[in-house]
Amino acid sequence: MGPKPHPSHRLKHTPSAFHIFARRRGRKAHTRPCRSRVTASAPPACQTLAAAQPHLAGRAPPALAGIGPRRGRARRVTPGCGADWLRSGPGMPGREVEMHPVLKAFVCGSISGTCSTLLFQPLDLLKTRLQTLQPPAGRSGRVGMVTLLFRVVRTESLLGLWKGVSPSFARCIPGVGIYFSTLYTMKQNLLVDRSPTALESVFLGATARAISGICMLPVTVVKTRYESGRFGYRSVYTALKNIYQTEGARGMFSGLTATLLRDAPFSGIYLMFYTQTKKLTPQDQLDPVLMPLMNFGCGIFAGILASLTTQPADVIKTHMQLSPEKYCRTSQAIAFIYKDFGLVGFFRGGVPRALRRTLMAAMAWTVYEQMMEKMGLKS
Repeated sequence: MGPKPHPSHRLKHTPSAFHIFARRRGRKAHTRPCRSRVTASAPPACQTLAAAQPHLAGRAPPALAGIGPRRGRARRVTPGCGADWLRSGPGMPGREVEMHPVLKAFVCGSISGTCSTLLFQPLDLLKTRLQTLQPPAGRSGRVGMVTLLFRVVRTESLLGLWKGVSPSFARCIPGVGIYFSTLYTMKQNLLVDRSPTALESVFLGATARAISGICMLPVTVVKTRYESGRFGYRSVYTALKNIYQTEGARGMFSGLTATLLRDAPFSGIYLMFYTQTKKLTPQDQLDPVLMPLMNFGCGIFAGILASLTTQPADVIKTHMQLSPEKYCRTSQAIAFIYKDFGLVGFFRGGVPRALRRTLMAAMAWTVYEQMMEKMGLKS
């Protein structure tokens, strides 16, 4: 018998022969980078195999099946020859992780809430100031929104209109995300491939908003006090800590009843008008480019009706959160507002609130539905 051929002669065979040889020798398999690039970064042996057996393109050769660790992971090979074979086991680098649909709804809602909060925060500040403005003695003291706007800019600068934007972000970003993810979950479980009726829309919207409102109520209290200008809190955390130390848990959840009476009906009525208005529009005949504009218009119409309906509850909520020691019950706040301001007092700050809530809700729903559509989910 002649001398055994050098192991390098076996490298002229297919990659499977080389890997089997390297495995028997107890060494880690490596292949050299490809010099000639007939296909995308594939070694010549892989190109020869693909040309000879085109029906196996994109599939692992039979000889390579089972090579490597036994836990479902293929051994690392040269990119181009085995890039598609590396996804055979869990935990592999580069494997795509599918996000849960509820988490997608939360992310879409949070992003939409961020955009709308940043744009319309000045309207929320003007609404809070108008509701808590005390009239001078012996005069009606009626102050309009435009007058108050220039007063804030003159005394607190232009950035003063965004006072309280930090607690607004802390409230709206997770709050809107909780609302949309809860709404999506209920739709998937309660409604099977159909649109909700008018009463079902009221129930879905009110329930999702109630859950979100209860979770974020402590931050809502801080936001209201920031915007009033009566408290000198330095941060959201400092404000929460101070309220808990001085007023306890009751202070952090002050105005809970009024908040639920305001937010739950608003979201239920809004969702009802929004879904019913969209049903009346010929969406199948519209240009897809115009769909966001149509959804925005439906949102504005629904927001105006919902804001007017829930305005008195918003005024009561603001007074209770600013003076929890003064109003122990909702009925006390109602009696005080009626005594000092009359029936009109329950609608103070209605214009900036209607503008803000209408535009915020319309923009949030438009951004949310567009993002959900891009992700391949039905909102």
